[in-house]
Amino acid sequence: MITNYDKVRIGMAMSGWPFPGNNPSLLGEYVTEMEKLDIDSLWFTDRIVSETFTLETVVAMSFVAALTEKLKFGTSVIGLPLRNPTILAKEIATLDYLSNGRSLPAVGLGPETENDYEACGTDKKSRAGRTEEAVEIMRLLWSGNNVNYKGNHFTLSNVSIEPKPVQKDLPPIWFGGRSEPAINRTAKIGDGWLVSYATAEEVSVSIPKIKEKALAYGNHIEDDHYGALISFCFADTRKEGEKLAENYNVVRREDVDLKDVTAFGPPDILINLLDDFIKAGATKFTLRSACPPEITFDQMRLLGKHIVPRYHRG
Repeated sequence: MITNYDKVRIGMAMSGWPFPGNNPSLLGEYVTEMEKLDIDSLWFTDRIVSETFTLETVVAMSFVAALTEKLKFGTSVIGLPLRNPTILAKEIATLDYLSNGRSLPAVGLGPETENDYEACGTDKKSRAGRTEEAVEIMRLLWSGNNVNYKGNHFTLSNVSIEPKPVQKDLPPIWFGGRSEPAINRTAKIGDGWLVSYATAEEVSVSIPKIKEKALAYGNHIEDDHYGALISFCFADTRKEGEKLAENYNVVRREDVDLKDVTAFGPPDILINLLDDFIKAGATKFTLRSACPPEITFDQMRLLGKHIVPRYHRG
């Protein structure tokens, strides 16, 4: 039985607009109470082109930064090849400065649909190369001035940005994805790995792979920089939880048992699943409430009551 949760942190993920009305003050109330419940962080799903009500992630994080003092905030994950890395580096550095070091950028290759890239002035076929160059450029801009860079996709000539990030070791850039290319990319240039809807068994296999590959690349990833996104919905029974989550569960995997990647039902179901992931090597969790909007706040409060104290006590 695991009793040491020293490095474990429980955060929440937000997809779309999970509230019963469109009043922006609901998000303000949500993050204010989230901080009081000692929830570690809030992570925003990124989608620029969508008919679904989805906040732009950088703007949303600035809103959170202004209303809180210790709550961290991140992207899960931001579509990096859809954005200009110099502008994004400036935005994240500014957020980090204004929030006193609370920004947590996690990045990915973006959506699979072609029109997203076209709408943002790029193309899907170059997304892997653009992502790798963007990460390199952002780190250069965060750590120095008069940056010169010549890549296949971006060119910088004597470029500097201020302010610089507050975080001593720069905002850590985490990668998502569970495919072999994603694992390889994390090992090569990532500071951490935040995977969505993977099983604990998949995580237990992937973390050693990332560590081994990172060593070969000469890239150091901290042991506590591995995490997972999990959907949950509290209810008296598993059956009731699954029914509540039925129309709000975004997991689209038919190759695994839903019970291995979600936690619907009493708190013990989520605790057991989290402990399985912790045994597999993960320590950072972004938990997404898959529930009707009317009980979004209640689900957060139950998380704060039954889950957070268990893992944040040490």
